[in-house]
Amino acid sequence: MNENMDFHTHKAEDGTEYTHSHLPGHPHKHTNTKVVMNRLSRAIGHLESVKRMVSEERDCSEVLIQLSAVISALNQTGKVIIKDHIEHCIVDAVESGDKQAIEDLNKAIDRFIK
Repeated sequence: MNENMDFHTHKAEDGTEYTHSHLPGHPHKHTNTKVVMNRLSRAIGHLESVKRMVSEERDCSEVLIQLSAVISALNQTGKVIIKDHIEHCIVDAVESGDKQAIEDLNKAIDRFIK
């Protein structure tokens, strides 16, 4: 057994207790990590391009158009992360009665969709 594991117990509404553990770092399996990393790399590249445009004093309209593309790319990446989280982490949380995970997701969505 890994001594770095974090064991904790959750209690469902019916009183049933569930104990499970997570390895340090990321506690759940995600299936879209590679997709997210690729999208973030592309967004970073586009943002670097926007930065160059600003330093070259390019037309503000052009900069804003490119910046809106970066924002859209990040929003799409966020959607992939949210869907993946719901499909894996939240499903696990519901099955184990972990209401905190659902509350945490709600807070994250509120911050993401400002």
